[in-house]
Amino acid sequence: MIEVDIPGFGRLGLKYLVLDYNGTMALHGEPIPGVRERLQSLAPDLSIHVVTADNFGTVRERLADYPCTIETLARGGEDLAKQRFVERLGTDGAACIGNGRNDRRMLEAAALGIVVVGPEGAAIESLQASDIAVASINDALDLLLNPLRLVATLRS
Repeated sequence: MIEVDIPGFGRLGLKYLVLDYNGTMALHGEPIPGVRERLQSLAPDLSIHVVTADNFGTVRERLADYPCTIETLARGGEDLAKQRFVERLGTDGAACIGNGRNDRRMLEAAALGIVVVGPEGAAIESLQASDIAVASINDALDLLLNPLRLVATLRS
């Protein structure tokens, strides 16, 4: 668990990390360098889940040695499916990272929503639903690895 008290924001007791795959932790179906190592560092503290429609059909192969479970979603209604997945885990203990419009509901539902404004950009709705916007997935994961950075960003 990652615990941090943020003045004016509240206490985070994070147990779960839920990640979108394409556009967030992968580009053109290939994982972004540095992600695996960061997830390995987070795995002792967080249960890590990747939720994806797996547009390229390669996510299980690409993430075979990553410390995460993979939830493959049916095409259509991914936004609701991602939200429901986070709700089943427990929204108050979840950090979510995404970039697309279909990530907006999970980002809003989570105790901590982080949007990645990377090479694919980020949907305005997802920006508005998030607590933090970062330039890369590695920046997002580094926030979780160094929780005092969350305090610096979110305190009032």
